[in-house]
Amino acid sequence: MLNEFVITAIRSMRSYASRVAEYLAKFPSFSSFADSLNGIDVLGIDRFADGEIEAVLRSSIRGKDIVLFASCARNEAGISVEEAKIELYHTIDALKRAQAVRILVFEPFVSCSRSDRTARRSSVGLWVHLKTLVSLGTTHFVTYQLHSDKSKSMLDPSLCAIDDIPVLTLIKRYLCDVYIRDLETLEKVVRPNWAFCSVDAGGEKLARGFANAFGAPLVVAHKQRDYSKVNTIESINILSHEPVEGKVLWIVDDMVDTAGSVESLVHALTALKPAEINIIAVHAIFSPPAVERLAALVRDRLLNRIIVTDTVYCPSELTGGILNLEVVPSTELSAKIVRTILTNSSMSKLLIPFNAETYFKSSSLFNW
Repeated sequence: MLNEFVITAIRSMRSYASRVAEYLAKFPSFSSFADSLNGIDVLGIDRFADGEIEAVLRSSIRGKDIVLFASCARNEAGISVEEAKIELYHTIDALKRAQAVRILVFEPFVSCSRSDRTARRSSVGLWVHLKTLVSLGTTHFVTYQLHSDKSKSMLDPSLCAIDDIPVLTLIKRYLCDVYIRDLETLEKVVRPNWAFCSVDAGGEKLARGFANAFGAPLVVAHKQRDYSKVNTIESINILSHEPVEGKVLWIVDDMVDTAGSVESLVHALTALKPAEINIIAVHAIFSPPAVERLAALVRDRLLNRIIVTDTVYCPSELTGGILNLEVVPSTELSAKIVRTILTNSSMSKLLIPFNAETYFKSSSLFNW
C-alpha cells in the first residue's frame, strides 16, 4: 500500500518533474493520486530585499513521502549553480520542519560530482553537497551516473540511502531501436564494423560496458591532464592495438563539459582513418567553448553525431549550432524509479546489465 506522497521540485526542475508525474499517472497504482502528482506548486520561494531567499510550503505535507527533483546545473529557469543549491538546501529544511516522513532528493545530474578528490589542498564539493543534504534531513538520494563509483561511499547508508542508476542503458536501447533495429544487423554490421572508445583510462569501464553489450571491440585512450589548471589536457594517446581503420567509432563518456577531451581525442582518432566518429555521453554540460568545438568538428566532418540524455537542460538556442545532436529523454525511466521506491519494490530490474542480443530476442526483459 502506498503512503501518501508528493512529487515536487525546486524551480530549476519543475518542467522535468511535471513530465515525470505525467508518466507516473499512467501506472494503475498511481492513477488515483492526482493531487500527489500535481504537487509541483506546493513549494514557493520568498525573497527578501537584500536578496536572501526563504522556501515556503503552500500546503501541508505532514506524514507524507516527498520526491524532490533538483538540478544545480544549467536549467530552464535560468537559475545559477549557487542559487539553485541554496534553494535546494532551504527546501529540504522547510520539508523537514513541516514533518515529511521521507525526503527523497532526485538529482539526475550532480553538478559538483567531479569535485571528489581528497588528495589536493582543496574542498571536496561533492562531499560538502551530500553532507549538507543529509544533515538537513534527506533520507534517500537518487542520481544518474555519478562521475566515480567511490563517490557513493561518501554517504552513510544508516543515515541516507543512495541509488546511482546507470542511465547509459537508455542510450544502449536507443542505439538498438534507432540504428540497429534487428539481430541480423547486430551480427553482420555492428559486431564487425563498430568499436567503442573511452576518453581516458578512467572511463574504460563505461566504454567496455558498450563493447560487451554489443559484442564489439574496445579502444582505450589515455588522457594526461595538467592538474595545475582546470579543464586542461596535455596529451591523449591511444593504448589499444585494436585496428580502427574503416570502423564506426563511438566515444563513450559520462559527460561533456568544455569538450576539450573529446576534441583532442577526435583529432587523434581521425589520424587512424575510421569510417566515422560519434560521441555518446550522459550529461551534456556544454560549458563554453563546448558548443563551438563540437560544431566545428561536425562542420569539418571529423565528428558525425552526438548522443546525450536530458539530465542537463539543452535549449535549442544553445545547441542549435551542433548538427546531428540527439537528446534521449530520461523522464520515463525517472518515473519508473520513483514508482519502484515509493512502492518499496526491488530495484534489481533497473540494474540489469544491458545486452543487445538479449534485447532483440526478448525485449520484455528490459521493459522496466
